[in-house]
Amino acid sequence: MAVFRSGLLVLTTPLASLAPRLAPILTSAARLVNHTLYVHLQPGMSLEGPAQPPSSPVQATFEVLDFITHLYAGADVHRHLDVRILLTNIRTKSTFLPPLPTSVQNLAHPPEVVLTDFQTLDGSQYNPVKEQLVRYATSCYSCCPRLASVLLYPDYGIGEVPVEPLDVPLPSTIRPASPVARSPKQPVRGYYRGAVGGTFDRLHNAHKVLLSIACILAQEQLVVGVADKDLLKSKLLPELLQPYTERVEHLSEFLVDIKPSLTFDVIPLLDPYGPAGSDPSLEFLVVSEETYRGGMAVNRFRLENDLEELALYQIQLLKDVKHTENEEDKVSSSSFRQRMLGNLLRPPYERPELPTCLYVIGLTGISGSGKSSIAQRLKGLGAFVIDSDHLGHRAYAPGGPAYQPVVEAFGTDILHKDGIINRKVLGSRVFGNKKQLKILTDIMWPIIAKLAREEMDRAVTEGKRVCVIDAAVLLEAGWQNLVHEVWTVVIPETEAVRRIVERDGLSEAAAQSRLQSQMSGQQLVEQSHVVLSTLWEPHITQRQVEKAWALLQKRIPKTHQALD
Repeated sequence: MAVFRSGLLVLTTPLASLAPRLAPILTSAARLVNHTLYVHLQPGMSLEGPAQPPSSPVQATFEVLDFITHLYAGADVHRHLDVRILLTNIRTKSTFLPPLPTSVQNLAHPPEVVLTDFQTLDGSQYNPVKEQLVRYATSCYSCCPRLASVLLYPDYGIGEVPVEPLDVPLPSTIRPASPVARSPKQPVRGYYRGAVGGTFDRLHNAHKVLLSIACILAQEQLVVGVADKDLLKSKLLPELLQPYTERVEHLSEFLVDIKPSLTFDVIPLLDPYGPAGSDPSLEFLVVSEETYRGGMAVNRFRLENDLEELALYQIQLLKDVKHTENEEDKVSSSSFRQRMLGNLLRPPYERPELPTCLYVIGLTGISGSGKSSIAQRLKGLGAFVIDSDHLGHRAYAPGGPAYQPVVEAFGTDILHKDGIINRKVLGSRVFGNKKQLKILTDIMWPIIAKLAREEMDRAVTEGKRVCVIDAAVLLEAGWQNLVHEVWTVVIPETEAVRRIVERDGLSEAAAQSRLQSQMSGQQLVEQSHVVLSTLWEPHITQRQVEKAWALLQKRIPKTHQALD
């Protein structure tokens, strides 16, 4: 059967009956759709009548909210799918609701196939039902001109329609502010304006639950705070966060897709309170279990400033059944960023001027990042490692190619009595003096690059296929023209300072000063092809390196045909 890029899944079974069969339905849909799957809830709709069924309102109850949460949780198994539950026809209990739209809703990715769980009596692909399905889908949403249709069924024998289970309520996933017990069929209250906030990095299904609940509650405007600047500093692997503009772009597309009738105000969140702490027009705030205390703090702040409290809606965290030992057990962006470690982030450089039988990696990272330990791990896997520091020592040595030029530029008072260059004295001359530092680097960097090329020739002689240039100043020196890929090792600056203090015996201030004189981890990552981190236990670092090495072996023939 054909696989379609985007699809629309119309669910017609009552929610309580549908919930136990949702997993096989999603699995079947995932086999047919490989990118965006829109979901339209229309429980109780029949596609067998002579007249085309209209889209009708679905009362927003706590059962509906719970079902949406469970659907996104179930969809997390199929991570290639961008699932979006459409909310246009889901209505809260309110007197100020606009009527259902009569025009066709445009979707960001027009569906190429429409699927449904609707059951015909014989369980077959009943053509009139499929025709009705196509007509219904195209009357509600923008779809591709040649829309295909498929009837999905849970597994059961031929001619055997499954018995509907009892009306069993779904496990509760939404906790409203009121401590009063709620029933699944209890209607959900609507509000004019509300707010939700988060980092929204690599928009995932847990984000989609928060946003969907907020979109159902809001009837006029939803304020969405997107964490930026200082609020990102404590995030794990912040260097791999999507830029603010990219996060907002993906977020805005999703919001307009699921509920275009709302006005969305997407703003940067620069402090823990944001507009939720100061906007008197807001009525509710959607939080997760993790951020519930933050929601309580917002309400205390509002009371201190003579503003009414917000109704808090707390959403249960989605469990991540695929998390590894060093990842969180919830669906989270930090886990997604960890999974990027070792992956190729952008296409390698074409370097026809380099030896045709050698693939060169430039390994860099801030001081204390663990770059040298990564280089040794790569050496253990078969790479030829060139240490730029060792090349620098060779260049400085008496008779070395940099010795005479450096002495002529900085004077004989930088020498020990035995004539060897005193690198501490030389360092004190150039540290903090950009002009003197440039004089030194203009001498040293071309010489080290020449020595590196000689070492690369030696690697070829030894029959090595992969060469690693270990260099802290790889990018500053412009040595990326010597490599096919740049690999960067990142750790938090606080951890780097701790390691430098422990390793080199410097004060914290001196360690921080050293880091400030280098390119930041963020700047390095922006020019990198692969990112690694030594933040965790050694065996986890080893797994990262082995993953990166294995992926490298797969792509070398594609990017470097001479290695075949």
